[in-house]
Amino acid sequence: MRPVPRRRDQDSRLEAARYAAEQALPPELRGDDEDEPVDRGQVSADDRAMAVEIAIQQAMRAGEFENLPGAGKPLTGLDGVRDPNWWIRRKIERENLTGLGPPALTLRTEDAELDDRLDVLHTEAQVREVLEDFNRRVKQARMQLLGGPPVITRPRDVDDQVAAWRERKTVQRIARERILAEQREREAAELAAMTWRERRRVRRERRA
Repeated sequence: MRPVPRRRDQDSRLEAARYAAEQALPPELRGDDEDEPVDRGQVSADDRAMAVEIAIQQAMRAGEFENLPGAGKPLTGLDGVRDPNWWIRRKIERENLTGLGPPALTLRTEDAELDDRLDVLHTEAQVREVLEDFNRRVKQARMQLLGGPPVITRPRDVDDQVAAWRERKTVQRIARERILAEQREREAAELAAMTWRERRRVRRERRA
């Protein structure tokens, strides 16, 4: 998705601020029908717009628009994709809720985090148990006819996932061994640069 220009983001926020400021104006300044003729004692649409703009500029100078949620970020929901359950998904993601919402959303979230969950397991039997439970709940959700969004999450191939888990474990083990080897090399180089008294003191501290 192409990043939304910052100017578009700022314009949208300013339009929202103008609307809020106009609603806060007194009735004689606000007005509801711009097509009515301007009578004595009634301000024009240009006067109302100027009053709103002044209120916004004063609020900006006072720093009331600083540190707002989403400041400096593109507006969400402008990519053309219409998710009818966006508010449920947004709340679940924002508050890190688990086990709540329709299965279509909870299973999608669980599927995205499943690899990380598997990586903390220690045995193949544990991995297979988690995968089989996940697949069972996906199939059950697909067979239910209770309404709500469709379940698009697919079951995982257990054998393929176990093989991928083994490969990730191997990569993690090699990375840990490399880090330990580099640490031992640094310690050896530091000892070699020390005097014999410093080396004896370091060895004594390690034995303590």
